[in-house]
Amino acid sequence: MPVEPLSHKEIEDRLTELPGWSLDGDRLTRSYRLGSHFAATAMVVHIAQVQEELDHHSDLTLGYNTVALSVNTHSVGGAVTEKDFELARKVEDLAPGHGAH
Repeated sequence: MPVEPLSHKEIEDRLTELPGWSLDGDRLTRSYRLGSHFAATAMVVHIAQVQEELDHHSDLTLGYNTVALSVNTHSVGGAVTEKDFELARKVEDLAPGHGAH
């Protein structure tokens, strides 16, 4: 089944189910603050594993104790699709405290 871009309304509706995630231009974004650099690094490794399983990858930024994600679907011209929300939900599931800020 081909992946279709979501409308702005569909994106806004889905974002209500993912506190902390937002739309920044044409990308879903989220930042996490963790207890240490090691914890942030471990989270990046877990996110990378999920992305490999989904065959869908975000831009990841590792800071001292932060992890930031930014994602859209390149195959549909850089629009937000259900694939991006699937990745976001899986990242939330593995985040310490299910969405630590």
